[in-house]
Amino acid sequence: MLRMLNPGKGFRKAGTTLVVPDVGRGDPPAAVARIEVDKGARLVRVLDPSGKWLAVYPASIGSDENPAPSGMAEVKRVVRNPTYHYDPDFAFKGVRTKRPFTIAAGPNNPVGSVWIDLSIESYGIHGTPDPGKIGTTFSHGCIRLTNWDAEDLGSIVQPGTKVEFKNEIAGAVDKLAP
Repeated sequence: MLRMLNPGKGFRKAGTTLVVPDVGRGDPPAAVARIEVDKGARLVRVLDPSGKWLAVYPASIGSDENPAPSGMAEVKRVVRNPTYHYDPDFAFKGVRTKRPFTIAAGPNNPVGSVWIDLSIESYGIHGTPDPGKIGTTFSHGCIRLTNWDAEDLGSIVQPGTKVEFKNEIAGAVDKLAP
């Protein structure tokens, strides 16, 4: 698509000006009634009160070592530019320290640019500094989205929005809202 929008442009030189599509959300979506976290399909679906899909995001959802929760939760709050707080009680693979530490908000923060805090302690929906790994099981139990998808979701959910964790949605059909 970028080549079609930029005929004759090279893509190897830093600083090259390119034409890109404006894929931002137009009008704000209808009220968000529920978020479905589909662990089997590795997707997060946002639904309106009638059950139509307002948005669908690819996601990393837990891992074998740290699976995502099951059942129901709800959004407690949305935090933009969060500080990451490491708790050594979780003993994440690859972290050698036994002491708590924090990482300031910024591009290398493990929870990205948005933290959507859930009613299940220590679980949230959040961004990532590594969008290329979305769709893999490298999360520590949380629901990881690209930063741009986490920003989008954070802008349309409210505290109290229900979050349902499912292993898969059998027989799902395209229910995108018009």
